[in-house]
Amino acid sequence: MNRGWRAYLVVALKGIGMGAADVIPGVSGGTIAFITGIYEELVNSIKSINYTSIRKIWKEGLGAFWKAVNGNFLLSVVVGILISVLSLARILEYILIHYPILIWSFFFGLIIASAVFVAKKIDRWDIPVIVSLLAGGVSAYFITTFTPAETTDAYWFIFLSGALAICAMILPGISGSFILLLLGKYQFMLNALNEGKIGIMAVLLAGALIGIISFSNLLSWLLKRYYAITIALLSGFMLGSLNKIWPWKITISTFTDSHDVLKPLVQQNVFPGRFREMMQSDPQVFSAILLAMSGIAVIVLFEVVTKMRK
Repeated sequence: MNRGWRAYLVVALKGIGMGAADVIPGVSGGTIAFITGIYEELVNSIKSINYTSIRKIWKEGLGAFWKAVNGNFLLSVVVGILISVLSLARILEYILIHYPILIWSFFFGLIIASAVFVAKKIDRWDIPVIVSLLAGGVSAYFITTFTPAETTDAYWFIFLSGALAICAMILPGISGSFILLLLGKYQFMLNALNEGKIGIMAVLLAGALIGIISFSNLLSWLLKRYYAITIALLSGFMLGSLNKIWPWKITISTFTDSHDVLKPLVQQNVFPGRFREMMQSDPQVFSAILLAMSGIAVIVLFEVVTKMRK
């Protein structure tokens, strides 16, 4: 797809949104890609990185390969994600620590509206589509309830963890960082990154590369052959993930990250009244509702602007 530099700047901004979401365990960059309308192009572009396109480097030159894989688009997305991770991560971390109820409320509204927005793309509703929606919702819900496991540090499992985490990262509703947490590798990989353990990071990246190319092929095939069922499944994932994003939580157990900071490991959702009783803290219900409505308003505004542009 040919674009001007301004259009690629917009794509990079969407990548920034994806990166900001991926920083937060429980919010997926895939959700932002879906909301902003680049999901299918992203999946198909990643899918196009294969043996045939790589051979073009030797046969027709680097330019032919770059065009075959939609390189300008992929580069814009990756640059946006990197800018976000390197610049917004600290800001988002600060907000999560000091204003957790408000930020989770905003994302709660954002994802409810996003699921509806995505579901509106389904052109038919029949039993297989409804079953797919329910299956996605139930699957995502139960994934968010799993307790993080103690797992091996063997290279084969690190490779598998990278593959699973990157697949989750492009699935709306499921966060790659959350999958690493479930697999017991979130803190392990943070330590490896901070201590410069090249071998471990290389194995993780190799798993991520193989995982995302393989999974994007499957997703592309599903979107072409079973569009309505696949979209319903992805919408279900988003709705099921709301369990992870519920604003009022109490911490059951904690872990110490690579900077010796105590962080929540297992949390339980509670109602605002229970939160006030147990935490002796203001549940900020009115502000939370306003932030949730703001999240919904962002998606509604985006949909209106999209229709106007069309």
